[in-house]
Amino acid sequence: MKLQILVPQYKETETIIKPLLDSIELQQGIDIQNDVAVIIVSDGGLYQLSEQFLNNYSYPIEYHIHEHSGVSSTRNACLDYATADYVMFCDADDMFYSNCGLHLIFKEIDELGGFDTLSSMFIEENRNKSTNKPIFVKRENDSVFVHGKVHNRKFLVDNNIRWNPKLTIHEDSYFHILCQTVAKNAKYSPTPFYLWKWRDDSVCRRDPKYILKTYTNLLDSSESLVDELIKRNFPDKAQHHFIFAVFDAYYTMQKPQWQDSENKEYRKKTEKRFAEYFIRHKKIWEDAPDSEKLQVSNGVRARSINEGMKIEDITIDKWLKNIQNLI
Repeated sequence: MKLQILVPQYKETETIIKPLLDSIELQQGIDIQNDVAVIIVSDGGLYQLSEQFLNNYSYPIEYHIHEHSGVSSTRNACLDYATADYVMFCDADDMFYSNCGLHLIFKEIDELGGFDTLSSMFIEENRNKSTNKPIFVKRENDSVFVHGKVHNRKFLVDNNIRWNPKLTIHEDSYFHILCQTVAKNAKYSPTPFYLWKWRDDSVCRRDPKYILKTYTNLLDSSESLVDELIKRNFPDKAQHHFIFAVFDAYYTMQKPQWQDSENKEYRKKTEKRFAEYFIRHKKIWEDAPDSEKLQVSNGVRARSINEGMKIEDITIDKWLKNIQNLI
């Protein structure tokens, strides 16, 4: 079998997961009964999918029910059940953007020699704040999200690349950056085949304080990645990602939301967590060339200005000194 689509399920009902399964059924230009299958693992959720519902589709669907262990462990369970040449992780509330999506993936496999890991542009469904009408946004070269990524299963198994079970928020970037770093044959598709659907109850897009509330989790993910890259003997990549984490924290906390007094508890918690992270890997920062710091700084600063930062009110050296004094 060419591809298995791996889907963790927690609280998604049949109504929510149906668009994903329907969008697979509608795929064109492939042998859907023999080349594609879906593996769904229930993470001890409240809702179980019925056999009658799953039998509505012409392609094979495996359904396994596990005790609750978090999204990363559930994705690992999906991977353990997989036997196909390639795997693709999908969220249960998303869907394929194009009915030629699998055809595009199989073309990369059959005609263009395959790959260790494939990333694609994907489409994010958002909402206009004033009219609440859908807005569809292209997301290019985005390693932060699970969306639009396909992996050679043997590559994952041979290199022991798995989801970190300690990470349940911001876990995607750890996994996909690790894949891209280890891969010898990483490809990018500019043609989108994945749609990140809007959900009214999606916390990460509805809650304006989501980043404030979960930035410590983002630092956990970043530190886990740096540790793993060092362990796997990728010191240059570890250095780059640590420098990125430093500048991202520095510029993020210059944004108005972080300066607001009503958010001081989130800021205090984040500063302390960052201080622990920075002090532990301080030598990476000290050994990094100024040219690399400047390059990373320019990129992060430009993005932060686009996201609402006005101007930094403290130098990074003084900021780091103040941060370390928190411990």
